[in-house]
Amino acid sequence: MPSNTQILAPGLNLFPKLKPPNKTLTFHQISVLILTFIAYASFHASRKPPSIVKSVLGPNINSNSSTTDSTVNLAESNSSSIDTGWAPFDGPEGTQRLGELDLAFLLSYSIGMYFAGHVGDRIDLRLFLVFGMMGSGIMTIIFGLGYWFSIHVLWFYVSVQIVCGIIQSIGWPCVVAVVGNWFGKSKRGLIMGVWNSHTSVGNIIGSVVASGVLEFGWGWSFLVPGMLVVLVGVLVFMFLVVSPDDLGFEPLGKEIEMSVEEGNVENSVEKVESEKAGLLHQTENSDSLVTENSDTLQAENTDSLAAIGFLEAWKLPGVAPFAFCLFFSKLVAYTFLYWLPFYIRHTAIAGVHSSHKTAGILSTIFDIGGVCGGILAGLISDVIEARALTSIVFLLLSIPALVFYRVYGGVSMIANICLMFLSGLLVNGPYALITTAVAADLGTQTMIGGNSRALATVTAIIDGTGSVGAALGPLLAGYISTKGWNNVFLMLILSVFLASLFLIRIARTEIKGKLNEGKWCWNTVDTH
Repeated sequence: MPSNTQILAPGLNLFPKLKPPNKTLTFHQISVLILTFIAYASFHASRKPPSIVKSVLGPNINSNSSTTDSTVNLAESNSSSIDTGWAPFDGPEGTQRLGELDLAFLLSYSIGMYFAGHVGDRIDLRLFLVFGMMGSGIMTIIFGLGYWFSIHVLWFYVSVQIVCGIIQSIGWPCVVAVVGNWFGKSKRGLIMGVWNSHTSVGNIIGSVVASGVLEFGWGWSFLVPGMLVVLVGVLVFMFLVVSPDDLGFEPLGKEIEMSVEEGNVENSVEKVESEKAGLLHQTENSDSLVTENSDTLQAENTDSLAAIGFLEAWKLPGVAPFAFCLFFSKLVAYTFLYWLPFYIRHTAIAGVHSSHKTAGILSTIFDIGGVCGGILAGLISDVIEARALTSIVFLLLSIPALVFYRVYGGVSMIANICLMFLSGLLVNGPYALITTAVAADLGTQTMIGGNSRALATVTAIIDGTGSVGAALGPLLAGYISTKGWNNVFLMLILSVFLASLFLIRIARTEIKGKLNEGKWCWNTVDTH
C-alpha cells in the first residue's frame, strides 16, 4: 500500500520530539516491534477467556475422581455458576457445545484471514488494525454480558464467536505488514523469533487475567481482557507508524502482500535470500538463484503481480506436505489452547482437583514452554540448517512427552508442571518453526520468483489448511472427551505422528544436501 494513503499517528504530532531528527530510525524500529508485539499479544489475550471458563460453563465432570473430590475447593461453590454449569452448556451435551463454540470462532477466523489481508492492502493499516482491536474488544465484552443478562441461548454465543473470529482475523495481517515495512530487507533471525512469541505471551496474559477475576463471575473473565484490547487499540492509534517513509526515512523494502496467517513472520520480514540449504529442492547454483530472485523482487515490483492459480500453487514442491503437516500441528496446538484449563480442572493432581483459578493459571506453563520451544527450535535449525529435520525431531519427541504427561501428570504438582512445560516446548516449537520455514523456502522456487501475490496464494493455502486443523481439533476434543481423556490424547498423539510423516521426504532431501556439501561434522571422513 502506498505510503501516501497513510495518516500519521496523532501521538507524533502531539509529541513532536518523537519525530526525526530527534529520534533515529532504530528508535522507531524498536517502537514498531514493541507496539505490534503488544497489539497482537492483546489479541491473543482476548481469545483465552473461552478456554478459562469452560470448566465453569460446562457440566461438572468428575474424571479421575478421588476420595477427596467432594471436599476440595468447597469455597468456590459459593460463587455464582461455579461447578453448577451454565445453560445451554451444562447438560449432557455441554462439552460438545463448548467445542462448537471453538469451531465457530476458528472457522470464521480462518475464512476472514483470506479477506482481511486484501482489504488492508487498500486502506490505512493503522486504522484497520485499530478497528480490529476495538471490534475484538467489544465482541469479547458482549460475550461476557451473557453472564449479567442471564442469556442461556446457544445461538447468541455462537453468533458472537463468529463475528469475533472475523474481526480477530484483521490483527495478524496488519502487524505482519507493518513489521514488513520496517524490516522488509533485513533478516532478524533471533529478534523475530522473540517477537513471534507474542502469541504465547498473549495466551499467558489472557489466562492469568481471566483466571484472576473468575471468582467474581465468569463474565468478568471476558470484560477485563476485552477492555485490555480496547486500551491497547488506543495506544496503537496514537503512536503506531505504518511505514518509515511516513516519517521521511528511506523505505527499507518492498511492502509485502498481507494475506498471511499466524506464524509466517519471515514471509513478511525477510527478503527472499533464504538459507543456501532450504527445505525444498535446491540446485548447485542456489546462490545465483537467490540473487536473481532478490533482483527480480525489486525490479519487477509492478510486473510480478499476477496471482498463481490455486491448483498450480498446490503442485509447487513442498506446498502440500507443509500444508498437511501444519493441519495436524495446529490441530494439536489449538486443542491445548482451548481445552487445557478444562482438562486440568477435571483431572486430579496428587489426588486433588485444582480450582478453576488454579487450573487457568497452571495452563500458562504450556505456553511458557511454547515460547522456549519456538526459540530453541529456531536456534537449532539455524545451526544445522535443516528445519524440516528439526521439526520432525521435535514432533516425534512430543509423542512420549504427551504420554508421560497423561500418565504421570497427576502424580504430583511438580511432575505436572515439568511435563506440561516439556509438552508445550515440543508441541509449539515445530508449529512456529514450520510456518516460518515455509516463508523462507518458497522464495527459492523459480516458479514463484519475486511474485508476492503468488507467495501470498501459496502461504494462504498452507496456513488456511492449518487453520482448518486448528478449528477441527477443539471440536473433536469436545466430543471425544465425553468418552474419556485417554481418547483425546490418543487423537493428539496420532495427529503429531501424521504431521511428522508429511515432512519425511523434505527432511531426507535436507540430509542428503548437507552430507553432499560436507557441512555436518560426521561427514568429514574421506572415502578413498
